[in-house]
Amino acid sequence: MSTNTPDIQIPTELRPADGRFASGPSKVRPEAVAALAGIADDFLGTSHRKSTVKDIVGRLRTGLDDLFGLPDDWEVVLGNGGTTLFWDAATFGLIEAKSQHLSFGEFSSKFAKGVAAAPFLADPQVISSDMGAHPVAVADDSVDFYALTHNETSTGVTMPLVRPAGANDDAIVAVDATSAAGAIAWDPSEVDCYYFAPQKAIASDGGLWIACCSPRAQERITRIADGHRWIPAGLDLKIALDNSTKNQTYNTPALATIFLAMHQIEWFNEGGGMSFAAGRSEALSGHVYSWAEASSFASPFVADAGMRSPVVATIDFDDSVSADDIAAVLRANGILDTEGYRKLGRNQLRIACFPAIELSDMQALTASIDFVVGELS
Repeated sequence: MSTNTPDIQIPTELRPADGRFASGPSKVRPEAVAALAGIADDFLGTSHRKSTVKDIVGRLRTGLDDLFGLPDDWEVVLGNGGTTLFWDAATFGLIEAKSQHLSFGEFSSKFAKGVAAAPFLADPQVISSDMGAHPVAVADDSVDFYALTHNETSTGVTMPLVRPAGANDDAIVAVDATSAAGAIAWDPSEVDCYYFAPQKAIASDGGLWIACCSPRAQERITRIADGHRWIPAGLDLKIALDNSTKNQTYNTPALATIFLAMHQIEWFNEGGGMSFAAGRSEALSGHVYSWAEASSFASPFVADAGMRSPVVATIDFDDSVSADDIAAVLRANGILDTEGYRKLGRNQLRIACFPAIELSDMQALTASIDFVVGELS
């Protein structure tokens, strides 16, 4: 990587109108920010246990029911702290004895590490694959909790969600969907707990976790909470479940985060639901992958096209050009957060393709990259 950013000015007519391409926190739609400003005086700074806020929480929960096509007996549960905190809550309140984890990137590996440190659980099974691919869950009679990841944000790999054939009838299938929720379709019959934070495809801020829970997951939560295991109140999923059915959280949430998430979900549903939201991401990532495949200096990192993420495109560059220099020049020109994931350590850009991004801006991004590479050559 160069010490100094090359002094390259991208022509204004090539630049995206909106230069936000981060893989999280992601672009927040200006319409959502304007809507929040419009109700701020009656919403922000008010009690989260009164109707003004509870109505918004209710709209968010109902909107997610509609978007995901959840059966009537599922519950949408909310809590503070984001996905990392939900891993801790699941360690206490969803894993009965032994879990199996699919590890194929930075984020999918973290949950397993946390579970391995829990003194009241058996050592987890971890099935790993090389970066750029994903493993497959394997049914095991000793496993009561299967931890899957819908989309690995660090590597740009997505995987189908399928209940392991032969798994015990009462086993829980839990899916980290933080960068997938709202942009990749899924089948609730294959999953028991689909959890995520809203700062990616749902175009809100972090600090909140949301978990869509089947009756099997709700029963597991209740049974563990009613047992002898000590659970800190802030990590108690039964407390979160009970509060969510009242359209509130256990402790005070970030009201702006809840509103922005609700606004994005309602935008999805008004546009046509999951087909609308997923279609926008597929158009964005399809453009990026096609551009890279046609390029003389770039190529998709994920070799198997069936595993390529529709929401996070990871693009390798050949040794003739520095991806770090490209990202630095883009940033200097107001095109933000295209840097590769630091721990992956590749000559790579990572480009978000979340539904809030406009296709015209993605086309302008690739045109800008072509211009920068030409100037660097």
